[in-house]
Amino acid sequence: MQRSSKDPWVGLFVLIGGLAVLFLALKAGNLLSISLVDTNYPVLARFDNIGGLKPRAAVKSAGVVVGRVESISFDDTNYQASVRLALDKRFVFPKDSSLKILTSGLLGEQYIGIEPGGDEKNLAAGDVISTTQSAVVLENLISQFLYSKAADSSAPQGNKP
Repeated sequence: MQRSSKDPWVGLFVLIGGLAVLFLALKAGNLLSISLVDTNYPVLARFDNIGGLKPRAAVKSAGVVVGRVESISFDDTNYQASVRLALDKRFVFPKDSSLKILTSGLLGEQYIGIEPGGDEKNLAAGDVISTTQSAVVLENLISQFLYSKAADSSAPQGNKP
């Protein structure tokens, strides 16, 4: 088998292609964030039900990603999920802002949406956001719908003329 002078270049090209595919896979899975300086400030929120929210999920306001979910834990004193958010320092929100857990599409990934309030003071590192709305769980909606339909069909019908 003869070696060509192009072999090292082909190998380099394949290596660069493999690294590009790895970079895109990590970026698409929200597992890669390139930042040399810490540009986030942590905020804590408590939810009754987080549904399928996962760490590294987006935090959005008006459709723009303004942060990420840093960690999720269970608070056994008040039986709620504690969600630690890392908000980008470029974006400031009033202290009375509210959070909702939303879903991208019908069955898409879940993210946190921030609705700004009207307070003059802004959120700072370590603040706790108290106004939250839990995730809408599709299974609960279906069971409520089926239960209401079953109750309607079993209700006595009035005299029909």
